[in-house]
Amino acid sequence: MCGIVGYIGSKNIKTILLEGLKELEYRGYDSAGIAIMQDDDLHIFKAVGKLDNLQEKTKEYEPQGFGVGIGHTRWATHGKPTELNAHPHMGEYSYVVHNGIIENFKEIKEELKERDFVSQTDTETIVHLFEEYLKKYENPQEAFHKTIERLEGAYAILLITKAEPYKIFFAKKGSPLIVGRDGSEIYFASSDAPLIGHAKEVHYLEDGEWGVAKAGNIELFKGNTPIPPKFQKLSINKELAQKGGFRFFMEKEIYEQSDVITETMMGRICDDGIDFDELDHEFLHNISNITICACGTSFHAGLSGSYLIEQLAKIPVRTEIASEFRYKKPVLQKETLFVVISQSGETADTLEALKMAKDAGLKTLAICNVDNSSIVRLADRSILTRAGIEKGVASTKAFTTQLMVLWMLSVYLAQQNSSLAPKEIEEEIHAMSTTPKALKVRQEMHERIKRLSKRYLHGHGFFYIGRDIFYPLALEGALKLKEISYLHAEGYPAGEMKHGPIALADPELFTIALMSKNKLYEKTKNNVEELSARDATICAISSQEFDLADDFIKINDWNHFMLEYYEMAVVLQLLAMEIAIRLGNDVDMPRNLAKSVTVE
Repeated sequence: MCGIVGYIGSKNIKTILLEGLKELEYRGYDSAGIAIMQDDDLHIFKAVGKLDNLQEKTKEYEPQGFGVGIGHTRWATHGKPTELNAHPHMGEYSYVVHNGIIENFKEIKEELKERDFVSQTDTETIVHLFEEYLKKYENPQEAFHKTIERLEGAYAILLITKAEPYKIFFAKKGSPLIVGRDGSEIYFASSDAPLIGHAKEVHYLEDGEWGVAKAGNIELFKGNTPIPPKFQKLSINKELAQKGGFRFFMEKEIYEQSDVITETMMGRICDDGIDFDELDHEFLHNISNITICACGTSFHAGLSGSYLIEQLAKIPVRTEIASEFRYKKPVLQKETLFVVISQSGETADTLEALKMAKDAGLKTLAICNVDNSSIVRLADRSILTRAGIEKGVASTKAFTTQLMVLWMLSVYLAQQNSSLAPKEIEEEIHAMSTTPKALKVRQEMHERIKRLSKRYLHGHGFFYIGRDIFYPLALEGALKLKEISYLHAEGYPAGEMKHGPIALADPELFTIALMSKNKLYEKTKNNVEELSARDATICAISSQEFDLADDFIKINDWNHFMLEYYEMAVVLQLLAMEIAIRLGNDVDMPRNLAKSVTVE
């Protein structure tokens, strides 16, 4: 959670920091702040709420010439969203921004009780601890090293101090941090996006790396040992992150799915099967079962993938919520392939679960959208989803590309263990190749969903129901609605309705029924009829006409259940978005949420 930026150079520091924070605002938008130091002059600005408020506060200030600056956009973890709790946090002559959680901050704060704390945050302890060590060691670099040695938890830190006015001290453990350069200019950010168009090459910090930067020079350390930065070119096209005429990034990303799914498949599917350069027979040797571990939308993709792997590859799969897996004292067996899924590659709970699997000696595989992310670097192997930058907090194209990787993986495993005949593999490949058509938004369908959405702005809740692999899709559809509309919604296996939930059925209960022609249609139909008989309001999504539906959204008549799945996924995304828009919500930045959950 949260986003940080930093800059050393002679360009307009305010502009660079604010533009960088704009690229990171999806990571948190409870408050924001910047601190700029030039010739012992310090200017610090903070504002509650979105970045526009900070921009308004800084409009009269225009820095001139060389200087250093740090900035932060916050998602609150310790303390309410207030200016006092906003970053940067100040000591007597030093300033810090931090992403992560300092787990022992109360202990440190107690030790430093003579100092003047003004916020409720864990971050403020960092700057006060640094200044205490600076009194003792009189060397800012040594004081900074001693400070980070004391910290427990996760952090990405940028610190500036009047004791060394032209430097930025930095450290990384468990939260993403990148340092970039272009000639003598130095840049820092939590992700690539703020660096595009500025830094020509970047170094992705590993856990435990720290250092000090000044114009034209970066000193990097691992513990006490100096290490050389591993710079690589930064070549992402910034235009990919722009709205392109759509009302919201989420809308743009829903429409993009048809194109990006082709990128996901490119070079991996051929006429006679699946080929992953990232995998080989030796890596999968002696694997007898699979554990998939993820959070949120990625968990729903993983749960869907578990159906595919068991049905196609005949390998037992269990799917775990990472935040629970960490603490359940799981039994980990060496013949298990441990698969983690994350859009950002920085999801804290998933990263910790991956570390557990690695420590237990399991083979590990990451499915992720971000190259060089922490999860990708830690896993034995990784398969990138190639979804491109996803700015909407409610995930869309990341979800559909994750599932495509899992679908391809299930066929790849089926090839390895001969659980599918060549003709069956050919059918799966043909269906995959048709997926871009299933994901393409038909304008007439979007218009229908837009009109229908006005009927679903009230009531006491939504049930999303489906069977087989459409049950995890029901979970995902309910999550999308909750995330951006703030209406209560639950996903259920359709066959479970009569085991309790049907007690809620009445005209103010909206049921979104996923009625696949190719998967248990008659049984799902019977379950929906039970709800209709109790006066629940039914919105059916199917290729088959259903007379009892109050509203019916017709999808194409596909001959493979995964094509139905993908088109239904688009319908559910559009429905959630249009309901949220009618309610006047900010679709891209829903309340209380951030894009990358890098804290526990």
